[in-house]
Amino acid sequence: MTDILGRVRDTLRPDQRADPDRLFERLDAVHRFVRAVDGHLPDDRLVPAHTLIERAGARLALSPNHTVVALAGATGSGKSSLFNSLARFEMSPVGVRRPTTGVTHACVWGQLEGATQLLDWVGVLPRHRFVRESALDGADEAALHGLILLDLPDFDSVDRSHRTEVDRLLGLVDLVVWVVDPQKYADRVLHRSYLREFHRHRDVTVVALNQADRLPSAEVPRVVADLRRLLDADDLAGVPVLATSALTDAGTAPLRGTLEQTVAERQAALRRLSGDVDAVVEGLTGLIGAAPAEEDVDRPTMRRLIDALAGAAGVPAVAEATEQAYRHRAVAATGWPLARGWRRLRPDPLRRLHLAGVGGDDRSPDGDRDDPAPVPATSVPEPTAAQLAAVGLAVRTVAERAGAALPTPWSTAVTAAARSRLADLPDALDRAVATTDLGLPREPVWWRVVNAIQWLVTVTAAVGLGWLLLGYAVRALGFPPLEYPTVGVAPLPSLLLLGGLLLGVALTLLTRPVVRWAARRARWRAEGRMHDAVAETAQGYVIVPVRAVLRAYSEARSALAVAAGPR
Repeated sequence: MTDILGRVRDTLRPDQRADPDRLFERLDAVHRFVRAVDGHLPDDRLVPAHTLIERAGARLALSPNHTVVALAGATGSGKSSLFNSLARFEMSPVGVRRPTTGVTHACVWGQLEGATQLLDWVGVLPRHRFVRESALDGADEAALHGLILLDLPDFDSVDRSHRTEVDRLLGLVDLVVWVVDPQKYADRVLHRSYLREFHRHRDVTVVALNQADRLPSAEVPRVVADLRRLLDADDLAGVPVLATSALTDAGTAPLRGTLEQTVAERQAALRRLSGDVDAVVEGLTGLIGAAPAEEDVDRPTMRRLIDALAGAAGVPAVAEATEQAYRHRAVAATGWPLARGWRRLRPDPLRRLHLAGVGGDDRSPDGDRDDPAPVPATSVPEPTAAQLAAVGLAVRTVAERAGAALPTPWSTAVTAAARSRLADLPDALDRAVATTDLGLPREPVWWRVVNAIQWLVTVTAAVGLGWLLLGYAVRALGFPPLEYPTVGVAPLPSLLLLGGLLLGVALTLLTRPVVRWAARRARWRAEGRMHDAVAETAQGYVIVPVRAVLRAYSEARSALAVAAGPR
């Protein structure tokens, strides 16, 4: 690209208005705009921009020393006669039947080096190309060296392929000379379908009132003035209007002088591309709003989304199961040992949901987070219809808030982005819940202390019971009864039995409030961690796609501002 820019810059005089650096900057901005909006806006809205990038790259890569000028006009305007007169050869057929000119003819002034590639790109067949070699030209032809003059088919031809060819070539040439005649210069098709569409290319547009010799000398200025009025109405003020005649050299002198000046300046290609950028930018402006977009989602909307996703993910049910699981495990660990067996017969509430409650690491065995290890599906209850509706409403609210200030195509893109991964959300939420460390401790210290005390009092009661049973057995066998130590008036074995039982029951009753309080704390902690996991999922599956569209909008808006800047 730098080599191309250098070649273009070398052909320009420093006092010229067209700036190749600025043109390249604008073209690059259009390219950045297209890249930014790719996948977010309908492709049919971007066809002109893609076409501009392709055509500009191709034209700037070809010879900057040649200027491609097209003679365009209707049947009978004398376009081919004017072409032959300028070339001073009978190159293009002249006639009165429609269509007269069916194919494009080209005349090259000077050497063919560089012009061949341009003509191949334009699409002129080799058998319709003519060359004015310098050895055959006089001094009056030297000023046109570098000119490639095209005689286009008639745009009003009854053959539709001719008009298609005209439309194609008008998008490729550097300068267009519209040839009109005194009878049809006000033709509605010419003005509405062509001239009016060229208002962005007035710098590379010339209008030739041909066959001026058919008018009385006094009428020529009046017709030219009327044609000027029509051009002003077409937003083509300042476009040169030349009275020409193909019969004499004097009749073509005004147009030849204009062509010589255009060839000498070597600016027509840059001016044409600059006008193309203007036209494309004008078409893209409606896709970008006046106000910049916020690149984030407000907190209340984000909170509603997280709450809706948490409900659909079964976070309340898992939080309740966490509380029950804590109580289940705490009672199993701190309750009276003689009653623990009954507790263990009841299933753990979390394990019933296929959740362990600890250590939710989603890394693979080799520690690579990009390749997460498989996570078994949970048995969390399926979301209800109301919960699914809440999720849909929350996602739609995110899209509406994020795209509120954007033009319709972008707000539609934001909505599509917000919903783009909804199908993956259920599995992602289930994984988020399954891999969340719910914070349930394996065995807190106070459980161990209470457990140790429970076993101590249980052993004490068992010793007392065993002692008493030994005494009963001794008496039953007829042996002298055992003498039990006493504490006051109470036998020690009885005190050990009753004391162990009472202390075990009392300790169980005393730990129940502590277990309930700790279970509630475990529930709140688990709920908070699951909400964090759900929030991370919401970021990745809803917010990140929305932010990508908003960021693309900001980049596109910035690029379009550069492309639309001063020429």
